[in-house]
Amino acid sequence: MSLDFGAVIPFVHHLGFTLERFEGGESTLHFAPRPEHCNSFGVSHGGAVMTFLDVIMATAARSANVHSGIVTIEMKTSFMRPAPASKHGEPLVGKGRLLHRTRTMAFVEGAIYDPAGQLCATATGTFKYVAPAERPDHTPGPLPTD
Repeated sequence: MSLDFGAVIPFVHHLGFTLERFEGGESTLHFAPRPEHCNSFGVSHGGAVMTFLDVIMATAARSANVHSGIVTIEMKTSFMRPAPASKHGEPLVGKGRLLHRTRTMAFVEGAIYDPAGQLCATATGTFKYVAPAERPDHTPGPLPTD
């Protein structure tokens, strides 16, 4: 059963990412790339892979500070092997881990594995925590408890 992202992220919803783990500076997400997410070789487009890594790392950072929003400052990506499109609904698995945080910044790593468990891509990134009032989807009142 997938978890709620705790924020309205239309692009993430459009791509179909699901949040499977969100706690203690770690995250696990799933992504079943569809044909429209592929390049001319029939594998996941690098932009889709990088977007997945960005969200993997951002959720890991936010899991350690759930009352803040988070924005990407920078990220570096390395591609090891093609990330296949989903043929039978098997998702790519993304894992994120918070390496270090300060009051306003988070330093995170992320990795994507194919359905066989082979490493496809990794990234490191720096993220900035922002107050909920700075988030465009924020409405005053209590935070969701889902």
